[in-house]
Amino acid sequence: MAGLTTGGPNLDVSLLDEINGLSRHAPGAVDRAVGIIGEYGFLAALVLLFLWCWRGLRRQDEAAAVESFAALVWAPLGAAAALLVNIPLREFVGRPRPLRQQAGVEVLDPGLVLGRSEFSFVSDHATLAMALAVGLFVANRKLGYLGIGVAMLEGLCRIYMGVHYPTDVIGGLALGTAVVLLFAPLAMALLTPVVRTVVRSPRLGVLVRARARAVPLPVDLAQAQTAPPGRGHESDLAA
Repeated sequence: MAGLTTGGPNLDVSLLDEINGLSRHAPGAVDRAVGIIGEYGFLAALVLLFLWCWRGLRRQDEAAAVESFAALVWAPLGAAAALLVNIPLREFVGRPRPLRQQAGVEVLDPGLVLGRSEFSFVSDHATLAMALAVGLFVANRKLGYLGIGVAMLEGLCRIYMGVHYPTDVIGGLALGTAVVLLFAPLAMALLTPVVRTVVRSPRLGVLVRARARAVPLPVDLAQAQTAPPGRGHESDLAA
């Protein structure tokens, strides 16, 4: 299939030129930082959000913790499924990266595209980031909104870096969202019983719910519980 753009004037190319063109006026240190963040930083931020969500769900009651944990498990699985869907889609569309089609594109780090597919649609990074964010949203609404914001910034960075067109990013965001939400009911139906079994396991249950801490008893009450049977009754008779 022919590429989505042929280098002629259109909105996709214009947006690429506007966003990527900002890198021509930014200091080199900024471009290098954006390159690193766009490649690894935002995905690392999503991992941190997942860990924060996991920390919070372990304090919930059992039913809520099981449901939230199942959603967290589904998120990376759904993201992997979205990336698998993108493999034949990318080959079918066959759209070359901006570097191959557009003159004057500033690629912040040419090494980032070496060894990867020559095709641009859709963006793997945008697909992965949004799939994880939507899975996080299913588990925790507030953190999910943050995750979706991170995913959108990831897509913007990929355009700034000159490795994707805007429509590559939009397609990735849509693909990640669609796969995770479309299969979420089936995934939750399969994963929830498994997580429910795990939470009741003496060893693995701590992954889903934190162990309740024993509340220290007052000294007098603790001594009364450890006193031999009948000791207190004898004391009353002696009195």
